[in-house]
Amino acid sequence: MKLSDFCKLLCAGAVTLLPAACSDDDVASSLPVDGGAIGEANDVFSAAEWYPGGELGTTTNEQGCYENESPWITQNGMTQTFKEGENSFENNFTVATAPFSGLGPAWVRDGCLKCHPSYGHGWRQEEYRADGYGNGYLLVIYRQDADKSYNENGNAIAANAADSYITEVTGMPQTKAMSPFLPPIDEEQIDIQWLPATDEHGNCFPDGETYELIYPEVSIPLTAFNTNPKPAEGYQVRLESTIGMYGTGLIDAIDNDSLIAQYRHEASLGLPLNPSFWDGSDMTTGAWYGPANNAMWAAGGTPEPRIRRFTYTLSRGSLQDGPGANAIWNITNVSRSDRRAFYSTAAWAKAMSENDDVIKAIQAQGASPLSPLHPYYANGTEEGISQRVLEALSLSKTYDATTYARYHEMGFQDEMSDADYYKFMVWHRGLAVPQARDLDKAEVKRGKQLFHQIGCATCHRPSWTTGDDNYWRDAVVASQGELPRYARQVIWPYSDFIQHRLDMKNDVRTGWCRTTPLWGRGLSLQNTGHEDRMHDCRARNEIEAIMWHGYSRRSDAYESAQRFYNLPKADRDAIVAFIRAI
Repeated sequence: MKLSDFCKLLCAGAVTLLPAACSDDDVASSLPVDGGAIGEANDVFSAAEWYPGGELGTTTNEQGCYENESPWITQNGMTQTFKEGENSFENNFTVATAPFSGLGPAWVRDGCLKCHPSYGHGWRQEEYRADGYGNGYLLVIYRQDADKSYNENGNAIAANAADSYITEVTGMPQTKAMSPFLPPIDEEQIDIQWLPATDEHGNCFPDGETYELIYPEVSIPLTAFNTNPKPAEGYQVRLESTIGMYGTGLIDAIDNDSLIAQYRHEASLGLPLNPSFWDGSDMTTGAWYGPANNAMWAAGGTPEPRIRRFTYTLSRGSLQDGPGANAIWNITNVSRSDRRAFYSTAAWAKAMSENDDVIKAIQAQGASPLSPLHPYYANGTEEGISQRVLEALSLSKTYDATTYARYHEMGFQDEMSDADYYKFMVWHRGLAVPQARDLDKAEVKRGKQLFHQIGCATCHRPSWTTGDDNYWRDAVVASQGELPRYARQVIWPYSDFIQHRLDMKNDVRTGWCRTTPLWGRGLSLQNTGHEDRMHDCRARNEIEAIMWHGYSRRSDAYESAQRFYNLPKADRDAIVAFIRAI
């Protein structure tokens, strides 16, 4: 009899078993006792673990806790600046209406809260709509390398596989545009299907409890692309959802040496590491982020390069040119003094410059200096408008004085002031981490012990101590003031900030995904109304997330997931309770 058939009988009640025991002898059987008070040490947790963001980065207010300011903000009298910076995050941008004008000419979202509902993780979506609140999805459209082999889960077999984004649309593809422009991708033609998956256990634990696994299949037809040229056929589409905003300043405060030491430690354990970041003996150039990797760093001076620690693909090494600082520009296409260019592509610019309806609409509306289309009007002739559209929409990501000057010469203005950007970064770096909960409960204590014993803490490293937090000051921030600092704080994010492979069906693009921090995730339902997990929201709860870790025998977390699978239900529940408590 197949294991899957046996599980079906078991779940139907046709077979009974005694409670299953974990096969690992290292897993203790004793249950810790309740005891201790909130904030106090007990027989399993230290006093510090109640404060995941350390003394300067933890909020003890559970109400709307993802949105709370850190104690550093309060102690340094920057509450008003924090709240004013929050306005840029919480309000939608518009094409021409102050005070949040500047949206366009194409955008991914018109506001940050659309992607980060209540500052948390995005929600699982049945359809792709940029205006939908909670849609944290970014489309990942890429081309598989013809020289690489792929396994049955669609993942490249080569250890350092990094299939390339298509170039016809931006890396974070846009599905909205100001009239008369057409969006680079028509979102009405994007199709998302959620399909069931069955693992080697038939989605059934030995004691009969069942679970479900689902994954997204996304398709975008060629007709959806308003570009010239259109992409060549054969591209792949994946989804990547946003994670919570809180605590990012604390992650930024971890120093390079600590991250390098973590890579060395995991290499010494024989764990597979992405060779783009680790060459077998030390860090490769790809692990570093700084002047050599991004021209914006050079524009702000010569800051110390950083080890990458942000985003699923570890694409960013500094919060000051990282998730929020970059996204407030390219997600909304709102320019500022250090981003006088559009987030665009040559293929979209060419298509719009050749579109008769676009040219005629600009000719009819752009003569007025008050029209948002006026910078595209040029001399008012069809040829002049076409050339201006091509030039303006191609003015992208060169970050030099000539480009900046030309942006103004064409009639475009900085849409976010330096002062507002500075306040936004004070807010971004000033978000606290929620205080841990229920660490005095016996079940949560037991869950922590098991979490360590089955190996989860190898990648979900519990704690770090931040460095001096000599953060990089870009030219704009340096002209405005100081940002929150979290020097020498013991923090508990439960991540090693290193990439690992889970080899899931329709996995993340490169197959390598950063270990997501677990702190505060147990409050997601309370704060956002949802608790979807993983990079594309395929896991609707902790059990599904854990079992996806063991879906493939090639997963770096396979053994730990199997140990979890073999635990009695009470122990599985304890691990879930622990994850929800931290």
